[in-house]
This record gives sequence, C-alpha cells and structure tokens, in this order.
Amino acid sequence: MTGGHAGRQAYTGVPRWLYALAVLAALVVVLPLAAMVARVNWANFIPLVTSGPALAALGLSLRTAAASTALCIVLGVPLAVVLARGRFPLLGLLRAMVLLPLVLPPVVGGIALLYTFGRQGLLGGAIEVLGLQIAFSTTAVVLAQTFVALPFLVVSLEGALRTGGQRYEAVAATLGASPGTVFRRVTLPLVLPGLASGAVLSFARSLGEFGATLTFAGSLQGVTRTLPLEIYLQRETDPDAAVALSLVLVAVAIAVVALAYRRPGGKVRNQQASGERPTTAATPGGALT
Repeated sequence: MTGGHAGRQAYTGVPRWLYALAVLAALVVVLPLAAMVARVNWANFIPLVTSGPALAALGLSLRTAAASTALCIVLGVPLAVVLARGRFPLLGLLRAMVLLPLVLPPVVGGIALLYTFGRQGLLGGAIEVLGLQIAFSTTAVVLAQTFVALPFLVVSLEGALRTGGQRYEAVAATLGASPGTVFRRVTLPLVLPGLASGAVLSFARSLGEFGATLTFAGSLQGVTRTLPLEIYLQRETDPDAAVALSLVLVAVAIAVVALAYRRPGGKVRNQQASGERPTTAATPGGALT
C-alpha cells in the first residue's frame, strides 16, 4: 500500500516522450541566447553598456515602457471588462480589432499611427492647431508601445474575468451595491493577479518594441532612440556594443517576465480556488463594507 501510494504521488501525468519535445522546444529559445552570450566581449562589457548613448537609450526605454504600461492599465481594464461582461452587437469584431496588434507586423502599426497622429494624419492637423506635435517625439514612443502592448493586458485580464465568473458580483449587487462599487470592491480584487500579470507582460513588450517605434517616432538620441533602436544602430558600427546591449535587454526582459510568473498566489486567488467568498461584508442595510 505504501509503495502504491508513493507511486500515485509521483505521477505527473506527463508522458516521457513529451519531455523530449519540451527539451527541443526549449533549445529553440535557449540555444540562440547562449550563442549570443558566448559572443559577448566580456573584457569591454562594462564600458560598452555604460556609454552615454547606451545609458540614455536604456533610461528612455524604462521610462517610456513604464508610461505605456500605465496607459495600458488605464485603457485596458475598462476594455477587458467590456469584452468579458458586455453583451452587444459586433462584440466579436471589437475583440478581433483589439487583438489585431498581436498578429500585425509592428511596422504596420507604426504606419497606422503615423497616418493618425502625424502632421498629415487623420488627427494630426487638429493636434497641431493646439500647438502639439506627437509624431517623432517621446510621446510617439509611448503611443507606439501602448499600441503593441495593450492586447497583452486585455487578453490576460479578460481571461481572469471569465475564469472568476460573476457570482460574487451578483451577490454584491443583490446586497445593494452600485455597479461602480461592485467593480471597485469585488471585481478588481478578484482579477488582481491577472491584472498584475498583464501589466508585467505589457511592460516587457513595450521594452522590446522596435518596428512601430522606428516608423512612428524615428530615432532621435535622447528623445525617441530606445534601447532596441540603439542596438540596431550599433550593429552596423560596433557589433560588440550591439551584443552587449542585447544581453542587457534580455536580462531585463527575463527579470520582468519572471516577476510575472513567480507570484505565489494572493489571498483573493486562494479564495477563488477554495470557493470561499471574498472578504466583502454587508451591513444590515445592504451596503458593502
């Protein structure tokens, strides 16, 4: 009995041949990265990654990625809620349009943004009347990153909303809570892990954005030249610098993505798994506390 019990505990449900394919899949990703690491000029690594242009590009990338992630949260949370909870015609078409940047070449997104916000674009004239210019500015970098990163947050959050269901929200509504209160006190806490994952993935995608940024914002040092653009330029003149900066970008991206998947599962997530009701109480008058 003891041996059988131990055998049941050791069972993973993964056939051994899948491990072989998994190793092959991992090599497709890891082997090129290992080749890049082997190519790094370690003797000059620190000077290469701490040069003025490199630090300026890295700083700009981090600032714009943070700004675009904040914009993704502000715009993506309402959009994900509407896609998950809304019931109206053409909802499927709206979802397809929102997710389109996932499959579009980034340069196409850059062209679309340029013909929307550029000087001759759909909204460019009206924007210039206000004394503003978006194209080929730092703002253009943020918009380009938001365009390509927003679907990552929407997909993650919409999935969390659908998985969580609506039973707790329905209970809160029957207790007299307004839709706004239900959203703040019940919906958001329930999907917070999904929101955090989506935000981290959006940040990582923004950090690595290249095509849309180059097309819509250009490559102006200190203004629009993010780290991916700096790597591209250095590749033509200083391959050692390009490899060193690529390694820095990979290291930052790995740290960001690892952050998204190392969450131990918060209190709300554990409540969902155990079927408990969220920590939302109701007073005798029906108001949420």
